[in-house]
Amino acid sequence: MSTTAGTQQNEYVDFWNEVLVPKFTRFKHILVGGLTHHSAKVLPTLAVREGDRVVDVGCGFGDTAIELAGRVGQSGSVLGIDCCDAFLEYGRRDAEAAGIDNVTFVEADVQTYPFEPVHDFCFSRFGTQFFENPVAGLKNMRAALKPGGTMTMIVWRTIDDNPWLGQPKQVVMQFLPPPGEDARSCGPGPFSMADQPMVTKQLEIAGYDDIEFERIDAPLMVGRTVEDAVAFQLALGPAGEVYREAGDLAEQRHVEIVDALRAKLAAHEAPEGIMMNSSSWKISARNPG
Repeated sequence: MSTTAGTQQNEYVDFWNEVLVPKFTRFKHILVGGLTHHSAKVLPTLAVREGDRVVDVGCGFGDTAIELAGRVGQSGSVLGIDCCDAFLEYGRRDAEAAGIDNVTFVEADVQTYPFEPVHDFCFSRFGTQFFENPVAGLKNMRAALKPGGTMTMIVWRTIDDNPWLGQPKQVVMQFLPPPGEDARSCGPGPFSMADQPMVTKQLEIAGYDDIEFERIDAPLMVGRTVEDAVAFQLALGPAGEVYREAGDLAEQRHVEIVDALRAKLAAHEAPEGIMMNSSSWKISARNPG
């Protein structure tokens, strides 16, 4: 099913749609398929039961929403929300192809979407860390839950815990300056919810209780080949931001940067592709009502 609630235009939503959507689409095989091992440690453990009503926040290409729709069965339903309709079109097509009709995809800003408090479970995989206002976003997610309902979000731990993003940035920074304070961005960024005490406080202010953190470590495929992995790093993530913001200087030093990245990433070649370590928090909390 397809619905558009309309997104409030702001610089972060615009950046996603104008800059990141084409890059995410190009590297969908990494951003979805590359997470196979990580997702396999998380999704089977979610407190989702047959018949549940579920919200999937920042659902992107819709793969997690579709998997959750299978978990809740025909007596349940899933609402997948993302600010980029271009992502949701993939979810709609994949759901239709799989004959899954209990999932609805809505283009909307999760921070302001008028949820009804009828859901048993709210999930987000690497979506909440980009909230412009984390407390507002988390509070509105709680508004989607019934009293006693559960929210579980997956967010990246620190860049030092995620060499698949940290090491390429270190390489690129050998050749280019850091981005300026006026650099365009998609929001706070992938590591904005890495700090456990800070996120605990955000959740408490947003009205949750029974807050639990679980560390998840798993290998992540960052490219099918070395060349694929280099292209991914220069397009997205911390290394990609440094490269993009350096403009002409990045073009001038492109060959040097590519050679250095190729040497670093080739050390992680495996039968599945270029495999590097990743680490996230699985954070669960309850709506007390």
